[in-house]
Amino acid sequence: MVFTFRWFGRKDPVTLAHIRQIPGVESVVTALYDIPASQLWPPAQLAALKAEIEAAGLRFDVVESLPVHEDIKLGRPSREALIETYCQNLRTLGEFGVKVVCYNFMPLFDWLRTDLALPLPDGSTVMSYDHRRIAHIPDPFAADLPAYFPLDESPDALKAAYRTITAADLWANLAYFLQRVAPVAEAAGVNLALHPDDPPWSVFNLPRIITNEAALRRVLELADSPANGLTLCTGSLGVNPDNDLPAMIRRLGSRIHFAHCRNVKITGERQFHEVAHPSTCGSVDMRAVMEAYCDIGFTGPLRPDHGRMIWGETGIPGYGLYDRALGVLYLRGLWEGVGGMMNDE
Repeated sequence: MVFTFRWFGRKDPVTLAHIRQIPGVESVVTALYDIPASQLWPPAQLAALKAEIEAAGLRFDVVESLPVHEDIKLGRPSREALIETYCQNLRTLGEFGVKVVCYNFMPLFDWLRTDLALPLPDGSTVMSYDHRRIAHIPDPFAADLPAYFPLDESPDALKAAYRTITAADLWANLAYFLQRVAPVAEAAGVNLALHPDDPPWSVFNLPRIITNEAALRRVLELADSPANGLTLCTGSLGVNPDNDLPAMIRRLGSRIHFAHCRNVKITGERQFHEVAHPSTCGSVDMRAVMEAYCDIGFTGPLRPDHGRMIWGETGIPGYGLYDRALGVLYLRGLWEGVGGMMNDE
């Protein structure tokens, strides 16, 4: 297993020097965040990014994310050129030694929370979600909630386009996309790692399709290529108690190309908040998760995902340095304890 850490570039309060000092972290997960989904990633910018990371004594192995344009998700005629752009970006990333590309296929926006700074009894703050706060709101742009909207056009145009989209449409458009990009990724030496929907249920009357093991298996059947794989996110999938995470890991096996480990505490029906990584803090049995990764001989990248904001730290909610660094050490300790270190030798 390769322990990694996400970095949002020079605008991130967390620096490469910070990451380099976390024991066991070898690789940085990042992207060219300022490039729109419709554009080619400039090789010169990638070269500079790679050089900066390597100068800090780290590797640039994983891109998160290479966004999928909304026209591809919608199946618009413009998707042909956009898919070719995506393919060329995969080729370029392969030339720079990137091994894994994480992406998602959530319609209109990806992650959603109803609070970015819920106070916990220990004095830390975390991101949280309560579906009751949005169940009566049909328009995501009127909700005034924290979410990420990767927009290349006006919200009104996209809302109109998505008004009639169905789950079947999304599946068909995902299949169309994967059948064209997976062979290119395989030839480039890049593994595609689809991230599950976060949270894994419909919001604002928009369908979400990557929600459970059946959906993950269906993804793998859409394109017959070993490069067509998954990001197994314990936080996204773990908010649904019906998802048996260790069993999913064992059954999906080698098609898991990237591991996101974070813990969540389920507080009600479609209600949760994030917590520190240890199993005793939340609803995810992280030891059982790491045992499952050990059982399948997992050797891919793993990163600690969202954590608490602790010790007065400010910055990107969920992506502070301190709690994620503690999370790495906890996960490495579990990995050593279940015998995973032997798989790495």
